Amino acid sequence: MASKPGLLTDWPWKQLGSFKYVILAPWVVRSMYLFSLKGGGERDLISFLTLPFLLWRMLHNQIWISLSRHRTAKGNNRIVDKSIEFEQVDRESNWDDQILFNGIITYIASMAIPGTSNMPIWRRDGLIITTLLHIGPVEYLYYWLHRALHHHYLYSRYHSHHHSSIVTEPITSVIHPFAEHIAYFLLFAIPIFTTIATGTASVLAIFGYITYIDLMNNMGHCNFELIPMKIFSIFPPLKYMMYTPSYHSLHHTQFRTNYSLFMPIYDYIYGTMDKSTDVLFETSLRRQEESPNVVHLTHLTTPDSIYHLRLGFSSLASEPQDSKWYLWLMWPVTYWSMIMAAIYGRTFILDRNAFGEKLKLQSWAVPRYSVQYFFKWPREAINGLIEEAILEAEARGIKGQELNRNGEIYIQRYPQLNVKVVDGSSLAVGVVLNSIPKGTTQVLLRGRLSKVAYSIASALCQMGIGVATLYEDEYEKLKLTTNSQSSLLLSRTYALKTWLVGDGLTEEEQLKASKGTLFIPFSQFPPKKIRHDCFYQYTPAMGTPISLENMHSCENWLPRRVMSAWRIAGIVHALEGWNVHECGNKVFDIDKVWEASLKHGFKPLVLAS
Repeated sequence: MASKPGLLTDWPWKQLGSFKYVILAPWVVRSMYLFSLKGGGERDLISFLTLPFLLWRMLHNQIWISLSRHRTAKGNNRIVDKSIEFEQVDRESNWDDQILFNGIITYIASMAIPGTSNMPIWRRDGLIITTLLHIGPVEYLYYWLHRALHHHYLYSRYHSHHHSSIVTEPITSVIHPFAEHIAYFLLFAIPIFTTIATGTASVLAIFGYITYIDLMNNMGHCNFELIPMKIFSIFPPLKYMMYTPSYHSLHHTQFRTNYSLFMPIYDYIYGTMDKSTDVLFETSLRRQEESPNVVHLTHLTTPDSIYHLRLGFSSLASEPQDSKWYLWLMWPVTYWSMIMAAIYGRTFILDRNAFGEKLKLQSWAVPRYSVQYFFKWPREAINGLIEEAILEAEARGIKGQELNRNGEIYIQRYPQLNVKVVDGSSLAVGVVLNSIPKGTTQVLLRGRLSKVAYSIASALCQMGIGVATLYEDEYEKLKLTTNSQSSLLLSRTYALKTWLVGDGLTEEEQLKASKGTLFIPFSQFPPKKIRHDCFYQYTPAMGTPISLENMHSCENWLPRRVMSAWRIAGIVHALEGWNVHECGNKVFDIDKVWEASLKHGFKPLVLAS
């Protein structure tokens, strides 16, 4: 929001939220009906093709968004090192409003303006006119409009909303108040309506011009440089005709320079070119890929988890606990992503964080889903991907690596590894132990027994807290790994008020719990909440300190600025410089890693719900 919001700041359909697309429905139905009713040359192509074109614009923008986030996380050619936070994600979540706005205008224009119906597919003269009018009036008028928007009156009421994003992303390009978009529409409409008035308009010229605007807008707001220096050496005048991401990034950091739209020539003419433009361009191109101190190796969970990756939709990634009604409409994209995940066999970088100047963290994703870890046939392939990631981390000199699964097999296979493999179990145990209410004398342990479950049971027994289980086979397995067996109980009742639960907890078991029962998960994924009269804690996780930068997306199941214990463990091991592995059946000192996490600013969580 601008510092002093002016008239027409909000979009007219803001109150509709995710249902804003319904305003297109009457226009879409009308265009399809008229197209089917008429025949041959009488059909209105511009109106009929508007919906497919709007979908193309959204896909085009999303491709740039995903590419930009992946490249920014890798670090090569990155321009600005500052971080993005949830506030920017929220502010930029309505990037599709301008596409909706342009769609409505197109439908209205095709109905109201003579010459728009029966428009030909292609005309060369119309394309030439569009090009000349953009180079001349559009670029020139935009320059002075942009300078006017930086006058303190207009800036405080409108343009400051756009400049709230110091670190730009492709979608930053279209984050403006509604009134500003009206001004931009009138400006970019000059070539379009001129060709319509002169009878030289064509479908490809109009849609191609808008695609060009999207392309340049998205490219110019990337936080990495992608224009090779060679093209300016081959054709030097091009530096006056085409801007670069680093050129426009300076406008967002310096504010009073580099005002031009896509052609910097007017900044050269009027003396507003930033003197450091060329230096920043060359420096960004020379910047190497970042080598992190810690890698968090994760994987996809459910098919819908692709929408919670920061590479996709930031608004969804920042609110992973909220279910969106429209995700079921996207099943073609969801299943296509599953096919691509099966084909694309390499781990990829999806996010980065920084712990001040001390530590750099990257998250790498294994393109496999949770369910695949429970079957034998895909395990060899998954192990190969994880092994490849560990060896890549070793080659890049990374100090620590935090894995979601026990990694002893890789340590045995490569005993000379300098990289330390940390599965995070010890901190997960510490979080669970410190989540149990004080004064608790007995807990019920339920769910698939894992390394974390065995460690929790052993620690609780040593503390004199009774650990009950409902099934004899689980009781016998726990006896084999627990020293204080007197604290182990084979329970016949579901009445205990504190349940420690993992994967495999059934809905029937939850229904048998007493009213007011507290469910504390020890698995990475929480149980499905089916009891409204009980309490559910988060999966083992802690709140992050302010010094942990670039926190603008969440892990699945966790709220904002909260990180899983498995991920935090790798950070703490690196910060403390512990030269040990934590994998296989080995558990690190639970109290030591818990105290270290608190020392570095990670915070225990309050009860979730």
